Amino acid sequence: MTEVSSLTGRLLVATPALADPNFDRAVVLLLDHDEEGSLGVVLNRPTPVGVSDILEDWAELAGEPGVVFQGGPVSLDSALGIAVIPGGGAVDGAPLGWRRVYGAIGLVDLEAPPQLLAAALGSLRIFAGYAGWGPGQLEDELVEGAWYVVESEPGDVSSPSPERLWREVLRRQRNDLAMVATYPDDASLN
Repeated sequence: MTEVSSLTGRLLVATPALADPNFDRAVVLLLDHDEEGSLGVVLNRPTPVGVSDILEDWAELAGEPGVVFQGGPVSLDSALGIAVIPGGGAVDGAPLGWRRVYGAIGLVDLEAPPQLLAAALGSLRIFAGYAGWGPGQLEDELVEGAWYVVESEPGDVSSPSPERLWREVLRRQRNDLAMVATYPDDASLN
């Protein structure tokens, strides 16, 4: 079996060639990636559902826009909380109810009282569902050219303009990927 180098904490940015409508222009934050598979959330799919409609206690802590995001096509009836703790929450000082994923980004225990995290949170986003890949599946998609893999920044999780995130992430790359940000929404109209 091929050894898998972890991409946890990195972004998958959908290439214009990716045909799956679930991931058209998607920016996915990988929360877990190993030989058993991969799991992430789509950062740029806001829904019209307010956080207050499903997790009222967490609504006040959710960043703008204060809506639930569709994290992916798997388990849409489940919720994941992703939060950024400024300074990354020292290993021994990580707040209760938060588990580091990568750097300052971590998962929130939505069963915990929000007050446990309120003082420490820099930003919070709530996702319905997630994106998942079985063993080797993501690696196959990478070989096929479906995704660009780039570094994440803590601000990606809480972008106030998620509809622009795909272009913004590509534009900040210091290589030819920056040019992909200018790719038209509909290439057939070009």
